[in-house]
Amino acid sequence: MISLKSPREITLMREAGRITALVLQEIEQYIKPGISTADLDAIVEAIILKNGATPSFKGLYDFPNAACISVNEELVHGIPSFKKILQEGDIISIDVGANFKGYHGDSAWTYPVGEISEGAANLLAVTKQALFEGLKEVKAGAHLSNVSHAIGEYAYSHGYTVPLDYTGHGIGSNIHEEPIIPNFGDPKRGPILKAGMTLAIEPMFHQGKPFTKVLNDDWTVVTKDGKLSAHFEHTVLVTDTGYEILTEVKEGSAT
Repeated sequence: MISLKSPREITLMREAGRITALVLQEIEQYIKPGISTADLDAIVEAIILKNGATPSFKGLYDFPNAACISVNEELVHGIPSFKKILQEGDIISIDVGANFKGYHGDSAWTYPVGEISEGAANLLAVTKQALFEGLKEVKAGAHLSNVSHAIGEYAYSHGYTVPLDYTGHGIGSNIHEEPIIPNFGDPKRGPILKAGMTLAIEPMFHQGKPFTKVLNDDWTVVTKDGKLSAHFEHTVLVTDTGYEILTEVKEGSAT
């Protein structure tokens, strides 16, 4: 069952979202060749804790870290490591959740490391724009599958594919709630959106084929063909007229 959030819950989710967005805003300055993904994870956790929240992912399904950090062909759920050092030309996806008084924000962004190839830059630009193409379909009374369809068609029209097994989701007092939100599919099907729903919309695009595999650490998901992947995500509130992005830092917000 898809839950509708009360005004109190929405207030808490706004703060959880603000903290999540603040992490992704502040971490960007540290993303440079030579830093390890474990160092970035420590910075992520420190920012979350400084702002009165706790990392949503740490301990979730026994995940060991505050952030999922995935590099190049890694799609999602990358485990931070001191052995993984960023190199010029890499792309890095940082997926973060913040738990504020029992409610969650969830957001992901893919960043360039130094100068990246034209192909990698295009992948990032298209995947980021797909997030907003999907959000254009978010409003009370619309079919949820319209969001999935918009994202998938945007991917295919630019020559990219989407993973079949990894999706967006509902969010609230649990980081993962109903509904599941694929990044492809037919429009005008499935659940109808209602004001008060909170959703994590997250396009993930591949340069190559859509197939993935999980590495021996039982967490890190990579593209099967080794091609690059990108990931962008916002937590949003459905409104009568559209949506409100919860995972962004509003002008004048405290840090």
